Amino acid sequence: MHYLVGDLGHLFVITALITALLSAFAYLKASVITDLGKREGWLWNGKVSFFIHAASVLGICIVLFVIISNHYFEYHYAYNYSDRKLPTYYLISTFWNGQEGSFLLWMFWHAILGIILIVTNKFWEAPVMTVFCLVQAFLASMILGVVIPGLEFKIGSSPFILLRDAMPEAPIFKAQPEFIPTDGQGLNPLLQNYWMVIHPPTLFLGFALTVIPFSYCIAGLWLKKFSDWIRPALPWTLVGCGVLGLGILMGGYWAYETLNFGGYWNWDPVENAVYVPWLIMVASLHTMITYKNSETALKASIILVISVFIAILYSTFLTRSGILGESSVHSFTDLGLSGQLLLYLMFFLAGAVIISIIRWKNIPSTEKEASVYSREFWIFIGATTLCLMGFQVLSGTSIPVVNAVTGWFGIDKKLAPPTDAVAFYSKFQIWFAIAVGILSAVGQFFWWKKVDRKVLMNQLFVPAIAALLVSLLVVNLLRVFNLSYALLMLAGFFTVFANGKILYGLLKASPSLSGGAIAHMGVGLMLIGIMFSAGYSKVVSLNNTGLQISKEFSDEFNRDNLMLFVHEPRTMWGFEIEYLGERFEPRHHTGFISKSDVIQTEDKNIVVAKRPMKVGSKNYDSNDTIDVHGENTYYEIELRKGNRKYRLFPRAQINPEMGGLVVSPDIYRSVSADLYTHVSSVMDPSEEHDWSELEEIKVKQEQDFFANDYVGVLESIERIHNILGVELTDQDVAVKATIRLRGEKGDYIAEPVFLIRDKMVGRIPDEVSDLGIRVTLMNIHPETNEFSLGISTRQKDWVVIKAMEKPYINVLWIGTLILMVGFGVAMSRRIREFKKMKAKGLEV
Repeated sequence: MHYLVGDLGHLFVITALITALLSAFAYLKASVITDLGKREGWLWNGKVSFFIHAASVLGICIVLFVIISNHYFEYHYAYNYSDRKLPTYYLISTFWNGQEGSFLLWMFWHAILGIILIVTNKFWEAPVMTVFCLVQAFLASMILGVVIPGLEFKIGSSPFILLRDAMPEAPIFKAQPEFIPTDGQGLNPLLQNYWMVIHPPTLFLGFALTVIPFSYCIAGLWLKKFSDWIRPALPWTLVGCGVLGLGILMGGYWAYETLNFGGYWNWDPVENAVYVPWLIMVASLHTMITYKNSETALKASIILVISVFIAILYSTFLTRSGILGESSVHSFTDLGLSGQLLLYLMFFLAGAVIISIIRWKNIPSTEKEASVYSREFWIFIGATTLCLMGFQVLSGTSIPVVNAVTGWFGIDKKLAPPTDAVAFYSKFQIWFAIAVGILSAVGQFFWWKKVDRKVLMNQLFVPAIAALLVSLLVVNLLRVFNLSYALLMLAGFFTVFANGKILYGLLKASPSLSGGAIAHMGVGLMLIGIMFSAGYSKVVSLNNTGLQISKEFSDEFNRDNLMLFVHEPRTMWGFEIEYLGERFEPRHHTGFISKSDVIQTEDKNIVVAKRPMKVGSKNYDSNDTIDVHGENTYYEIELRKGNRKYRLFPRAQINPEMGGLVVSPDIYRSVSADLYTHVSSVMDPSEEHDWSELEEIKVKQEQDFFANDYVGVLESIERIHNILGVELTDQDVAVKATIRLRGEKGDYIAEPVFLIRDKMVGRIPDEVSDLGIRVTLMNIHPETNEFSLGISTRQKDWVVIKAMEKPYINVLWIGTLILMVGFGVAMSRRIREFKKMKAKGLEV
């Protein structure tokens, strides 16, 4: 038992919590004290405490990764989320697979950002870091893992808890307290994806960045510097918008590649819980820019910046308290932290509201009314639209919370979440998106000044006409006859052309100012891509045989899914489509291995090659052992059109703990559309096949014979001394036949074994699943040099697939890239501006 490493981790957690509180107290004293000498002392104490805190957080991370990477399965976290066969990059992703690890990842980013704040902005250091450290202290408490005696109130959940303490009632630990499992439960198969290595860190960096504008805002209200906080907070808000948006987009792409609901956004409560804060953050970014340039919308900026951070805390409560229950496919289970999470949320909500109310009358505001032809007016309308978008999503997502809260007061509401979430949210969001598209085009032409109506009309005329003409052309060519879809497309084209015109002028005059135009062009392309890929997605795997796949399936399933038998071509989406069989994925290199070419062993992750083969860049000889991802089965499907051939490998796993069949799609990508294909039903390997009666034939070596309409030949007979890893004695006799069967797409090897052991005869048949043939070496006739083979047949292997066309989805992906480029250009400009102001002494 490796007790020391866990104890060290606990020590680091306690140190991190105490130093975060000490740093917050020291910075608080430095903020309120007037004596400069004493203030410097408290500032030094705050810095030192925070640096120790950051070192402790790093220590926690190192200790946890040591536990995971060294497979210390006596610890619950390592046992629950990892196993010995995970490659290093997936071992890294197990770090944040559990609640404790994700809180730790959040803390890690906070620690880095806190150091940057201390180094870059001396004037705001004390008040900003006071708020910042309080947030960090709350996060540290989430991984403390102690229970207050008497109150039975749990503070945090430790990642360093021993397995026996997490499962005290398990009989094995009552019998053997020092018991250590030989392997862990492993990582969720849906999380074994490269996006899961980079998506969560990006998303949590976005979460962490929201606390900085919040801290500046609270510090500004606290010190009565009601507007000064905008300048230093603005670059951080911009970076936060970009990073959090990138994290959301990564999550969408992961869902598209890994899940099987048929898209990139399913309006799942966990998705919504991130989407809403990002919308509000984008709105706050625009109002802050408005104030910086025209000194309007200060109060709106304060409200929105506070709302962003509170929304992040609320989303954390939603996804980690267990309150969502079954309404989300990927929320965390309740670790008993719901009360602590609620306290965390209410503390900062109450504090922000109270200080805002106290200072509200003193916050400066402009008396002049914004003109309809001013950018301030359009920015306000845009921010309002974004907030309404968020509120509509939040209202549906919060139904479980409403039920829980009303239940606390004895009111049994039992409001039901939307049964069809996609339809419920989309019918509102599409109109908001149309408004955002129009506002993104019109608002860009004002440049912080009031614009004459005639000038505005002249500026908008060409983009509007171009958008209208292109939209009419697309409507007729691609038959976009749904009104809301056509309007969304028109708004997208209008945004692209309007911002394209602005970009053209900026590139000639001042390229550094082009970030906004580029980002808005990305938004326009995203609207067009979403309209086509989601609105006009269609099922192409239609069952046109006139036969049901199974009476157990619904009419919709039987209509929209296609059953494929091995080597029996069908037509779909203009292609000839053929199922080629089941495949394993090697663990240590690329490529796929046919299950018919290997012998499976008792260890599902190890197979033995039947014949020499090349897999990817790796060559194997007969009887070589190969490490594979045994929990996964890939189904090779070939698409053919003329001389072109493409291969798809959708994945499936039978996993009772995750509800049975867990599948991931594979995607054929073309310029105009994606073919999104996933498995819907597979043959259960645990079920016995319905084999025909055994047909016995006699053959000689090198003699051809027929088996289930396939030609076979007995190539060789050899004595063997090892069967499935069991060594035989000299008194035992084991003979292996090597039989080659010629299939439609190539040859298959069957290797049945005839065994005499302890004066008893045994026969080990071999199956070629692709051909539905089982061969048994029944007997040996030395007097005639013949061998009796038993041939049994069954229905060929099959798979049921569902395939969907995703038209013009590449427009969406291109739009996301352009959006991120726009954020990048804007960030670099704000960072340069911040450095120049700092050099002039205006930021310290």
